[in-house]
This record gives sequence, structure tokens and C-alpha cells, in this order.
Amino acid sequence: MGRKLLFSVLLLAQVAVYAQEPQALLTLRSDLDAFISDSTFSNAFIGIEVKDLRTGEELFSHNAGRDFAPASNMKLLTTSTALNQLGPDFTYHTSLMAYGYILDDTLFGDLYVVGSGDPTISGRFTNGNVIKTFDDWADTLKLLNVKVVTGNIIGDNRCFDNVPVGGGWSLDWHEYVYWYAARISGLTFNDNCIDLTLKPGKIGTPVQFATQPHTGYVSFVNSSATVNDTVNTLDFYRDAATNVIHIVGNYPLNLDSMMISLTVHDPSRYAVTVLNETLGANGIRVVGRPLVVGDPGSARDFPVPQVMWEVASYTSPPLSQIIDVINKRSQNLWAEQVFRTLGRQKFGLGASGNSRVVETQFLGSVGIDTSRIEIADGSGLSSWDLVSPDDIVKILVAMNKSPLWKYFYDSLPIAGIDGTLQFRMRGTKAEGNVRGKTGFIENARSLSGYLTTADGDLLAYSMFLNHFTTPVDSVNHLQDMICTRLCNFTFK
Repeated sequence: MGRKLLFSVLLLAQVAVYAQEPQALLTLRSDLDAFISDSTFSNAFIGIEVKDLRTGEELFSHNAGRDFAPASNMKLLTTSTALNQLGPDFTYHTSLMAYGYILDDTLFGDLYVVGSGDPTISGRFTNGNVIKTFDDWADTLKLLNVKVVTGNIIGDNRCFDNVPVGGGWSLDWHEYVYWYAARISGLTFNDNCIDLTLKPGKIGTPVQFATQPHTGYVSFVNSSATVNDTVNTLDFYRDAATNVIHIVGNYPLNLDSMMISLTVHDPSRYAVTVLNETLGANGIRVVGRPLVVGDPGSARDFPVPQVMWEVASYTSPPLSQIIDVINKRSQNLWAEQVFRTLGRQKFGLGASGNSRVVETQFLGSVGIDTSRIEIADGSGLSSWDLVSPDDIVKILVAMNKSPLWKYFYDSLPIAGIDGTLQFRMRGTKAEGNVRGKTGFIENARSLSGYLTTADGDLLAYSMFLNHFTTPVDSVNHLQDMICTRLCNFTFK
């Protein structure tokens, strides 16, 4: 058969295939092609895949097999793996251990806070009371009639390694003060942040603020000013390897109060310092100091576990509730803590290399070619992460077929209703319908999840945009248009 004849046969076969496609589907593909061909995104890399979960049919695909920086869509890998490997009922257990004995009203010895990687010791599940766990521990000590602790309070964070950031976190130096870049640690407290509630002062005076918790662990240099203006230029930075936070810029006089969470250096030491302060506020005097295992000069850093006894403890909510926070709020620290926990549970140490092995095994089991992806962290803050829309859809398909489906599906933000999609797609067919995990780092935006068409068919979708230079709002608008078009789609 000659080349021209062969080409003609192949062309006719392709035409025949297209002719079999319903006109509604061809129109859908034409519309989506027109959306992404807008000149606004001419310099961007775009990847999209949409699959019907009932039929398995691919409704739309554009660069679906190419790798992109997924940003916080990386949390879909972390949370799906965690649900499968740890189970929805998995909980963390943090212990307050005593290395000593009680005589009369005195505990002769040290108190150890043995971390488990738990991200939840905060105010998220305690009506905003960030020190409730520590208050509870103080109450237990008071029940034991302890009024004095002769030793130190020592934080044990050895369940994780000592690498406090994910690989490839390419942030500007001043960004490390903001909550989304909180340090990873085996012992955490209050998302490893201090919360500031800010309000204007008088014209020309610095902004006023209160902290939660109230602690001496962090100090502030307040160079801000209250101004008779409408533009808020307030900014923050923390001196490297310290807990000195600078407040700079202008705060409008007529602006309501606002709350912001700022990171701390050495979060395990932060936890035991606030515990020490909380015990003091409850009338329990600690003679020693807040320390962390491994501090120089601490001769009793590594007591034999058998000679320690548990004074009190804290058990976290189940993983099913933890992943709600991770996915709906896109909480980076919690994602990193769960990611490291995968390695700890399998290999005994929460290190990213160990966690990567666990996650890679799960992803391979759902059909992903793990030789073509990069896993540098658990949150997606890393610019080294690489994954394709096709990979994400494989995860979405697998979770839809899993007994764990409800936990995963319920953890995703709902368009126009909650989480990071709360204010998007309102007033459209997508509102209350689209479930999706958002993602954003510099020049990368992603959205992946599920939606239901006008025919009632559930779709899995994933869309990535990388290397764009347009405003993020225009990228959001493109994603919202695609989701709304899919929600309105019908074969009828």
C-alpha cells in the first residue's frame, strides 16, 4: 500500500471516529479549546484532563501527560496516601512524661513532652483556646498536688528528623515569617505560629496588637504607623534564626482589626516555653528551663523510657478531620506533618526520604508511572514537585472507587461555599457543585477535583497552569469558566 493511500485510509478512519462523537461533546471540546487559546495565556503552559467516572470516557485532554508544578494540588497526593496507609481513624498521641518522682507537693525531676508529629495542638478544635492542652496538663499536675518541678521541661521531637523545611521551598527570605511557611517539627504547637490581632492606633502612632498565646518567646520591633489613608501596607519580617519579628508599613485608621499568624523559629522550644509559662500561670513553679532534647549541657536528655511515667497526654482528632483542614484550608504545615508521619509509621523516623517511599508505593498502585514524577514535599510549596493532570485524575478515579471515598471527597473545598473556593463560582451552576483542591505558588496555579454535569454524571478533572505572567485573578476566571461549562454539559 502506497504512502498516499495509507495516509488517506488513516485520515478517513480518524474522520469516522470524530463522526461517531456526539455533537454535544464536540461542542464542549471546541468551547474548552477556545477558553485556553485566549491570547491572555499565550505564554502559559496549560494542562487539563477531564474524565467521566461512570463511563471512564475522557471528555477533554490537553497536555494531560506533561509534568507541571502542582502547587497545593500536591496535598491530594499526601492526603490520599495518608488515608490509605494510616486509615481515617488514625490519631496522634503526645505524652507529658515525668523522669523522677513526687514527694509531698514537689516533682523531683524533669518533665518531657514527647512529640508524635501531631499538628493539631492548637485552637482549631478547642474553640480558639490555643493553650487548652497545656491548661489540661496543668490541671492534672494539680490533681497530683504538684506545685514545684525541680527539673526542666524538655521537648522530645525525635520522631521526625531535624530538617525544618521541604525540599525546593524557593521563597523570598521575608516570606518565611508567614504562616504558610511554618517550620516542620516533631513537636508542634499552634501551627508553629504566634497569632497577632492588629488594630489602628492614633494617627502617627504604631499599630496596636495583642498576641495569642501571650508569651515571652517572641519579641517585636514595631516600626509601623497608623495613617489617615485607605491603603494597608503593613508587612512583617523575622530576623534570621531568631524570634525577633519586625512590624513595618502603614495601617489605615479606618480599617477594622485583623488577625495574622506569623511563624516562630525553633517550634519545639516554642511549645515547651509556652507550656512552662502556662504551668506558672497555674501556680506550678518550674525551677529549671524549657529545653529541647540534644541541648548542650543537659546531662539527662536521653532517659531510658522504662523509667519514665506518663503524667498526662493529648490525643488528636482522627485523620479524617485532619485532612479536612489540610484540603479545605490548604494548610501547609499540617500537610507536611502528615507527609512526614507516613515515613515515621513505616520506617520509625519522619524523614522526607522515608515518606517519599511510602507515597511512591501507593501512587504506583493506582497506575501512576512514579519514574516520571517528583515528590519534594507534602504541601506543594516546593517548586521541585512535578506531576501531570493525568496523574491527578488517576488518584481521583482511585479514591472514587475506594471505601475511603467519602472522607476524601468531603475534605475538598466546595465552590461558593467553603474553604479556598468559598468566594469563587458564586451565582453559577458550579456553586455548591464543584469540589476542588486549589493550588498556588509563584507562576503556578492548579485546580483539581470533582463536579457533576447537567446529566448527573460525576466527572474528575485536573487543570494546571504554569509560567503565566497574567494576574492570578485571570487564571482563576479561566478555571471557573471551565468548571461552569462542565457543570452545564449535557449529552441531550
